[in-house]
Amino acid sequence: MTKIEDTIETIRLALSQIADEELDTEYPILVFSKKTSTEFFLIHLTTHLAYHLVQINYHRRLIES
Repeated sequence: MTKIEDTIETIRLALSQIADEELDTEYPILVFSKKTSTEFFLIHLTTHLAYHLVQINYHRRLIES
């Protein structure tokens, strides 16, 4: 739990340091087949994390039943 709380704090700190103008800039690494904005990539990371959280919850339910 401590590591999760530390990670949350690290993410909060990092996101608070991103200016609105930076969100519109091109993400510096080509991740998909076309260039994306930093904002788009951060949203992608958020939804990707949510996907994995659902997977974890699914496996937890399998183990508990």
